[in-house]
Amino acid sequence: MDGPQPTARSNGVVATLALAGTVAAIMQTLVTPLIADLPQLLDTTPSNAAWVITVTLLVAGVCVPVSGRLGDLVGKRRMLLVCAVPLVIGSVVCALSSSVLPMIVGRGLQGMGMGMVPLGIALLRDVVPQEKLSGSIALVSASMGIGGALGLPIAAAVAQYANWRVLFWGSAGLALLIGALIYFVIPDVPAAAKGQRFDAPGAIGLAIGLVSLLLAISKGGDWGWTSGTTLGLFALAVVALLVWGFYELRTREPLVDLRTTARPRVLLTNGASILIGVGMYAFMLIAPQLLQFPEATGYGLGESILATGLWMAPGGVMMMIVSPLGGKLINARGPKVALVLGALVIAVGYGLALVLMGSAWGLMIVGIVINSGVGLAYGAMPALIMSAVPVSETAAANGFNTLMRSLGTTIGSAVIGVVLAQMTITMGGHTLASEDGFRTGLMIGCGVALVSAAVAVLIPAVRGEGGHAGEKPASADQSPARV
Repeated sequence: MDGPQPTARSNGVVATLALAGTVAAIMQTLVTPLIADLPQLLDTTPSNAAWVITVTLLVAGVCVPVSGRLGDLVGKRRMLLVCAVPLVIGSVVCALSSSVLPMIVGRGLQGMGMGMVPLGIALLRDVVPQEKLSGSIALVSASMGIGGALGLPIAAAVAQYANWRVLFWGSAGLALLIGALIYFVIPDVPAAAKGQRFDAPGAIGLAIGLVSLLLAISKGGDWGWTSGTTLGLFALAVVALLVWGFYELRTREPLVDLRTTARPRVLLTNGASILIGVGMYAFMLIAPQLLQFPEATGYGLGESILATGLWMAPGGVMMMIVSPLGGKLINARGPKVALVLGALVIAVGYGLALVLMGSAWGLMIVGIVINSGVGLAYGAMPALIMSAVPVSETAAANGFNTLMRSLGTTIGSAVIGVVLAQMTITMGGHTLASEDGFRTGLMIGCGVALVSAAVAVLIPAVRGEGGHAGEKPASADQSPARV
């Protein structure tokens, strides 16, 4: 099926891809309400139980860019269906688990399905009419944030009022639904890079480098930032990624075309993506703790897990509302303007947080503001990327950009974790993060958002394109030449 589809058909495609991204994101937050109970549920230690969360991050980090490149080579619809399979199997494995090892295996399989979002964004370029492309990209791109925000209260409600295994049986059902919708609704578009070979050595090298880097960042706080294990992993990551980059520049059909990635428009967008990821996750880490800490601290609000999720849910809803508006802004002013504005809105949200952090209503308002900025920024990033890369690299480039966002959230988690661990108070024999620690974390989020706005300002316009900023996302037939 060639060319953009009629509006009625494209609406179904966009809705399916947005739902797929939302479900994939829900998988990531699924176990959040269970974190404290996992050691008892799985008869293991807290450090072993932490791998239930870490493994999803590691596997997704490796599989997202690989899935993107395979989407260019064998077809995006086919790879979307492939991504649905481990989501279903992983959910079933988790639902049947009674010990930590099968749970880790199941969560790793769920991580393999995270490539759905960049694949879906790239597919939009092929099947959605140009006039609807920006809004569609914005909605599907923001689906990761929407799913993350809505997944917490849903998972908390299920965990509180039903058996925890229901969470995973439910996710298996959702994954099956997504697979069926992809099969019946998504058109089979010819692979843009059909006939090219898959860069297996590049995939292995990237996997070694990414796993080492993400593992060091995510577990460094537990192991000690100066421990031999952490420093060794950082060293391995640097060596592996340097060797990988050297190889990618010299192979004919690389997993990631680093020459394209090094273009200022792509490079600066990816840099801003990392910073936006840090800025987004700082609030997601701080707000639940402020809401759940006991009121006796003087700054905690004493809310339950379920109430915490409900207070944060409007932020996810707002992201859904803002996404189509962001698409209109991109059409009118270009994605660069949308990215700068999104970063500035995030910074404003953190500024408000310093004043409103003393009430649940205040934190809800802050969440709405910050998620509005994230919705604008998330919609602009893939539009910027796709306007600067060839059609044959669309999925791979979006996969790499999604990886940069994930790297940002991992860095944000580590940085805020260190701040809160260092700035503490002791109450009732327990050590808790202090109010000053939370305020410092909020100021870091604000500062990072401002830096991301400054980086976005430096993104160059695409020469020869029309519009206010010369930056409208490229259509399927606009393929920048390879450097």
